[in-house]
Formats: sequence, structure tokens, C-alpha cells
Amino acid sequence: MVKNLLSIVLMLVVTVANAQNGDEKFIRENYSKAEYDIPVRDGIKLHTIVYSPKDASADKKYPFLMQRTCYSVAPYGPDNYPPRIGPSPTLMRDKFIFVYQDVRGRYMSEGEWTNMTPHIAQKKGKTDVDEASDTYDTIEWLLKNVPNNNGKVGQWGISYPGFYTTASALSEHPALKASSPQAPIADFFFDDFHHNGAFTQGYYLTFPVFGIKPPKPTTSSWFTSEMVEAKPDGYTFNMNIGSLKNFDKYYSKNFYWQETVNHPNKDQFWQKRDILPHLKNIKHAFMTVGGWFDAEDLYGPLNTYKTIEKNNPSTYNTIVVGPFGHGRWSRETGHTLHNDIYFGDSIATFYQTNIEAKFFKHFLKESGDGKTGLPEAYMFDTGKKTWETFDKWPVAAVEKRKLYFHEAGKLDFKEPVQTKSVSEYVSDPAKPVPYTANYKQMSGFTPFEYMSEDQRFASTRSDVLVFQTDVLDQDITLGGEITALLKISTTGTDADFFVKLIDVYPGDEKNHGYLPNPTTVLAGYQQMVRSEIMRSRFRNSFEKPEALVTGKMTDIKFRLQDVLHTFKKGHRIMVQVQSTAFPLFDRNPQKYVENIYKAEDSDFISAKQTIYHQAGAASSLEIDVIK
Repeated sequence: MVKNLLSIVLMLVVTVANAQNGDEKFIRENYSKAEYDIPVRDGIKLHTIVYSPKDASADKKYPFLMQRTCYSVAPYGPDNYPPRIGPSPTLMRDKFIFVYQDVRGRYMSEGEWTNMTPHIAQKKGKTDVDEASDTYDTIEWLLKNVPNNNGKVGQWGISYPGFYTTASALSEHPALKASSPQAPIADFFFDDFHHNGAFTQGYYLTFPVFGIKPPKPTTSSWFTSEMVEAKPDGYTFNMNIGSLKNFDKYYSKNFYWQETVNHPNKDQFWQKRDILPHLKNIKHAFMTVGGWFDAEDLYGPLNTYKTIEKNNPSTYNTIVVGPFGHGRWSRETGHTLHNDIYFGDSIATFYQTNIEAKFFKHFLKESGDGKTGLPEAYMFDTGKKTWETFDKWPVAAVEKRKLYFHEAGKLDFKEPVQTKSVSEYVSDPAKPVPYTANYKQMSGFTPFEYMSEDQRFASTRSDVLVFQTDVLDQDITLGGEITALLKISTTGTDADFFVKLIDVYPGDEKNHGYLPNPTTVLAGYQQMVRSEIMRSRFRNSFEKPEALVTGKMTDIKFRLQDVLHTFKKGHRIMVQVQSTAFPLFDRNPQKYVENIYKAEDSDFISAKQTIYHQAGAASSLEIDVIK
């Protein structure tokens, strides 16, 4: 096992509270630590660590602030303290009763572990348990057994713990006053392990974490012996694997891999693990948080917020999205960058102090009347590089427009008039387009930097179509949803389409002073703003896939995730279209097979893809332009 890979794994399985810089001395001087095995309704005991302020008393009571996680609540033991507790140093020093719990079947908690625990809306007995029931029982126990609490509970979590925050909110416990799911997973068919049904092969190293069950409660990471080493790099390793069925070489006993292989469509297995349909009857406050460059979970926060807003119009429900990668708002880096792009200084601290702390303090320590002074949507414009506030998201004051593809690589708001106009490329699964020029990133535990990466490495390839506007004569701010509307045909019977929205910098763009790589040139930089893949077999239904008809013009419509980005005067807007982004996403055989996870190596064929941009068959991106 390579040393750096093991260190990444160990970082993953330590709770966020242990991973950031902090002041252990402050914690030891101001907090008492206690560990409990809390019994829940079916008799299972959930291991829980509680840090209580030492000055708590009958006259000075504190609220609970809780995180439930599958990544360990370490350090275990009464004398072992973490360097930080709580979502931020601000809240740690403001003092709460911080609660950390290993979820059912993970680390020191008893029970059976399952991924994305299905929510049981109608529970009929004590054996009908889920994250909501475990949370309800935990809160009941805490209120009765931890002294000097004020009877109010808040919760937060990032990534998988973000899912637990959302699912736990469905407990409907009256003491639960505030929930902040951050980078929450909502649906594994669109978050993390899949995008529009395409398998996120870039997660191939993570399966031992999620697919190996511990033989008994443990403080150690039991799955590390099952980790796979990618040699010599992620691209070569995955190409040498060939068809996905060959991953059985490593994961034949991995239950999550086998579940993934045997459920290639969004059938009942995945539908039960989609938390969004259950987000009803929510009465306490919500603040969902995300990052515009979160390569793992951007679908989750956007759709969690939107679903709660739709189903619970009278609930205090807000959203915050900053210029961050996955969970990066939880730690301050000083100069805030994603990849090569510099957004400003101390942006995480601004969020922690002026947004997150205000939310929790208001609902857990103050009046809780909803008059927080915070907007409905606190969103960062990644082009202007400033925070913007809105009373609704997506923004109400937008104009829906279409950026049309044209011949000769033109992109324009005018609809094409040519009677026949197409662009074509050959997609060869044996020579897939890499999703990044960074081979180190391909070999990492999960992808991170590609979400804002320079796309010049791809734009010169013959299997990547490039469309761009003329130089902009004024700023254009995209603020809301993006939909790809493609008219395609193929010589195969299945195909993927990966669409990228790109900000092209002018030729005289100056380098900033914080570039990680001094050889980077920002002049002419093609910064990816948003991208998404669509597996054509799911164009009509994610539950019931359909083959493409060879040579037949077909509509492919799919959502890219939202943006707030100003394309500045002097820049260009670019769109790239390709059929592979490897090994971020698995390769489509391009010959329809019932289950791509079980395709033979011989099923993979080269195919010519045609994109139409003519009168009556115009491909475009539908965008929201803020007026």
C-alpha cells in the first residue's frame, strides 16, 4: 500500500472535527468528555461521544450540536481529545454540548451497516429502524441523561454525514431546531457513484470503505487491507482493467460493489436510497451548504434545498454555496483557491463566522424566530469573485436564453438558419479523452481539482467538439439552471455525452500571485465552470433504459448543475462536447448491452457521433441569465 494513499484513507475515516486545525488546550480546559453506548428501540447500542462545557450549570445551560457519521468519532478513550470540535473554531469557542455518534454498524456502534439507509416512512414496530428513528432515540436519551442542556438540538455534517443530517431531520423530534446538511449526498444514482446513470469510475479506490463490514465494533479502520493500489497511474490502471466486470478481481467479496453491479438502472434498490422524496413535513430550520467546485456532491445540496423549498414552503430553509471544493468551507486556507483559480482571502472564515455561526446561535441559543438577518440564498459569483444574496434560488429575475451551436465552432444566442449543418467526431473507447491533465489527480482517492481545470488539454483533440462565442462586449451573469439540449445521432446503439461550460480568459490575462504551479499561464485559460455527463440509454427513463437507433436523430436532454458565474467583458463563453471523460466516468461500450457492468471487453466499439446544429434541429445550452 502506497504511503500517500493510506494517509488519504485515514483522513477520510476520521471525523471532520478531528481533521482541522484547532486548539486542543482550549478543549481540555473548557470541555469534559464522556462516552456512551446509547440504546435505541431495537436494542442496538450506538457509540456516542459527548463534549460538555465545564461551566454548564443549572443557571447556564447549553444546546446540543450533533454530528452522526460513518467515518469514526475518534479519538476514543476518556483522555484522548481532538484538536477541534464542532463545525468551526467560532462555534467551538462559543460553546455547545457537542455530540458525535458512530452510525449503526460502523466503528464502535452495533448493528448492520447499509449504504444510504432507506427511510421508512411508516414504521410499524420496534424493528422498523432507520436514521430518523436512531436519531429520535438518541435525542431522547441525551435530553434525559446529559445534564444542564437547554432542551434544543442542532445537527450538521459534511458529505456522508451530510446525508445523515438530512435523514436524521426526518425524526421530527420536537427538540430538533436546526439542521445544516453540508455537501449532503441525496441520491447515489446522481451523487458520488453515478452521474445520470454513468458510473463514476474515479471512485474505484473507495469501495473497500463502503463495501466491507466490520466483524464487530472496532476503533480501527478494518477495511484498509482491502484497499487497491493503482499502478503506475489511475489512467493506465483503469485502462488495463478493461471492462468493469474485471473489477471483480479486487471486489468479488465487496457487498457494495456487487450491489452496484447488479443494479445498473435506477430500480427499487436505488429508489429506496433516494432521500429527496421523503423531505416533507419539515418544521425546523434548515441551512444547506455546498461548493460550486464540489466534484463529489453538488447535486445533493442543490436538490435538497429545492425539494425542501417545494414541499415545505413555510419552513425556514436557506442555501449557501461558495467557491469551494468538497467540504473545504470547514477549514481556513488563507488564500482561497480551487485548482489555479484565486477567489479571495479568508472566505471560509467569513462563512463560518457570518453565516454558519449566526444560523446555529439564532436557533439554538437565541429567539429562534427565524429573523436571523441571513438571506434565503447566500451564493458566491465565481466569475466576479464576490458573495451575492438572493431572496430565492434559482433567481426569479432571470431571462431564459439559449446558446446555440453553429458550424465552424461558433456559439451564439441566435438560432441557426442553415438547412443542413452538423459537427462530427469519432469516439473510440480504446483511446478515451482523459478528464484531466493531472495524472496525480487520476490516482487519488477521489477527484477534486478538475471542476475548475484548464480545458486546453482537451480542446485540441479531434474527439472533442469546441463551440465558442465571439469576445464578449459586456458582462453576462449566469445565475441558475443549465440544460443541455442536444440533437444527436450515432453509428452505435448507445453513447455518452459529456458537456462542459467554459470561461475563456483573454490573451492578456495576468497571472495572480498564488498559483500553485508557477508554470501555469492564465492568458487564454479555459476554466471549466460546469460539466455533466449523460448516458443516452437513460434519455427517457433512468429505470428503463433504451438503446439508440443507429443513424436516427435523437433528442438528448439533461441538466447540468446550477451556476452563479459572471463571464466578464473581454472573455468568451465556450462549450465542449465529448463522449468520454476517463477514468472519471466509465466508458460506454457504444454497443447497447443490458448491463454495462457486465460487458465483455469485445463489446466496446468505436462510433461516429453527430451533433446537429441546423434549422429545425438546433443543439444548444439553455441558461438562466440574471437581468
